[in-house]
Amino acid sequence: MEAISQALQPHKEFVGNLAALVTILQMFSGCFVCNDIRKKGSSDGFSPMPFIGGCGLSVLFLQHALLMNDPAMIQANVVGMGISVIYTVFFFFYTPRASQGDFWKAIGMSGALTAALLVYAKYEDPALVEDRFGLIVTVLLLMLIAQPLFGLPEIIRKQSTEGLPFAMILSGTVVGFMWLLYGVILNNTFVILQNLVAVVLSAIQLALFVIYPSKPAKKKAP
Repeated sequence: MEAISQALQPHKEFVGNLAALVTILQMFSGCFVCNDIRKKGSSDGFSPMPFIGGCGLSVLFLQHALLMNDPAMIQANVVGMGISVIYTVFFFFYTPRASQGDFWKAIGMSGALTAALLVYAKYEDPALVEDRFGLIVTVLLLMLIAQPLFGLPEIIRKQSTEGLPFAMILSGTVVGFMWLLYGVILNNTFVILQNLVAVVLSAIQLALFVIYPSKPAKKKAP
């Protein structure tokens, strides 16, 4: 890995800037989900976690980028935080009154966890905080990426991938690969690990779209 990292060092700035660019472009993939919600007139059937979790993770990744003093990651996560906030507000606008309690509960839990980890990063040993904070953020990222798979039994039952954000999953796969390459250049274990697993999880979800249609099959009239 060290040899590959050294060989790619001349391309570090280019790959970092490209990874930041595709990350920012990937964030706009949420527009497709928002459009589906708008056409339906309700957020019923859609999970708010990609947006709410995106807000919290953007803050945490920004903190990690500051610890690493990496300009490409800082830029990507500042933009990502702003876009995720816009998506979250949009989602709330289409959330039925009966479901708003669950929405605010998710906001509260995400906010509390984010705040606790920021406090931890502030008081942890400076010699250890980058690696330990990176590990925590990696676990949270992978949980968020894998979140659609928690509904796998329902997908199999309906034999449909309706509700899964295809555009976000596909673009997330591309982004994960770019940051994986950047992590190799940095020779950073956490960046490599989190993006390698992210790409694998995204690929599994993409496979579901090959197996099942995006709309449930219409039942034949008796």
